Amino acid sequence: MAIAQIVEISSIIVFFIGFYGLITSRNIIKSIASITIMEMAVIVFFLGLGFLDGMNPPIGAAVENAADPLPQALVLTAIIIGVTVTAVNLTMLISLTRQIKSTDWDNVKNTSSE
Repeated sequence: MAIAQIVEISSIIVFFIGFYGLITSRNIIKSIASITIMEMAVIVFFLGLGFLDGMNPPIGAAVENAADPLPQALVLTAIIIGVTVTAVNLTMLISLTRQIKSTDWDNVKNTSSE
């Protein structure tokens, strides 16, 4: 089994661990952490897809074995978007805990239905 296949399979497993955590958690902080784990698993999966033996970075004079820089740029963009989504989620959590004084999903649902 090649290294790229191991990375892809392990990232799929980590994604479903994050998905399980998202489904089963009652705490909003744990839900945000699960979403972040899922985002990072997708990034690692894309890095595993782009891995080829013998490829060099696209910097320098050697063009014959240069890796394609577009997937690398897309992965960097995905990392920035993931950090931004996490920051927005944490900002909304701070605002919510100031109003409701709880990080439990059931308390949030009961308060919003009243």
